Amino acid sequence: MTIHDGPKLSFNNKRSASLADAEKCNVSSQPIERRHRPYASLTILLMTFSGLFQGAVLAWSQNTDIAKQAQNPIARIISVPLENDFNPQTGPNKEDSYVLQMKPVVPFNLSKDWNLITRTIIPVIQTPDPAPGVAGASGVGDISLSLFLSPAKVGSVIWGAGPIVSVPTASDEILGTKKLSVGPTVVALRNQGHWLYGTLVYNVFSVAGPVARPDVNQMLMQPFVNYNLRHKWYLTSSPYITANWEKRRNERWTVPVGGGVGKIIHLDKLPVNIYGQMFRNVESPDYTTKWSARLQVQFLFPKR
Repeated sequence: MTIHDGPKLSFNNKRSASLADAEKCNVSSQPIERRHRPYASLTILLMTFSGLFQGAVLAWSQNTDIAKQAQNPIARIISVPLENDFNPQTGPNKEDSYVLQMKPVVPFNLSKDWNLITRTIIPVIQTPDPAPGVAGASGVGDISLSLFLSPAKVGSVIWGAGPIVSVPTASDEILGTKKLSVGPTVVALRNQGHWLYGTLVYNVFSVAGPVARPDVNQMLMQPFVNYNLRHKWYLTSSPYITANWEKRRNERWTVPVGGGVGKIIHLDKLPVNIYGQMFRNVESPDYTTKWSARLQVQFLFPKR
């Protein structure tokens, strides 16, 4: 490779022999190569570090992307969360309660402008005596289905809205409402750097069911905040704040405060989102737990 361009010079035989002798003694063109080699080495070094940096950024971006999809309740990704909630010292006898919720999320492309995200919640409940004279039970609770209509083009704020239907499928009368209930549901979130935060809320009203059973007018609000760290770890807080509008004011609210930590792992090529959280109820009805723990394992099926 030519070091520099310039006019070609003609040498006589004597001068050519002198130049050849000088080259043997490394006193001719060597200084010119020494002046250019540092720049070439620096260029190669910078290109190497640039490639490594871009690879690290790409890896972090991919890890963060899958984490944020797992944290987004209306992400365009099929997921199957298995959430286990442990509620100690529940009921008049201060016994433990467990709730396992299966929450498959399946998105559909309706058109180039709109997506439909379905979110089903199937609870399996083990509860002790909820009140004096009322026996505890174990079994399936009421199954609910949420339908979110969401824009296909993602902006600075991601949102979805639609109906929610709660079907009286409880295997025991104390595990459900025995009422068919419907209502609106909406979710809005923002993806900003390491952060993903937003709120999901719904309110259901009973529209059919036994007259002897209490009417249903219940709200659930789930604010969520996630801060994504390196190596697929993240910090998270996603409490369930509930209100039963049919109850007296002092028995209406359940307000937990807390959070935890999560991580994306892989089972072979299958991404799995695992997190654990703990909460303290700063407001809750009588005979309910004062604190709770949650462990979730979420299987993710990204589109190829």
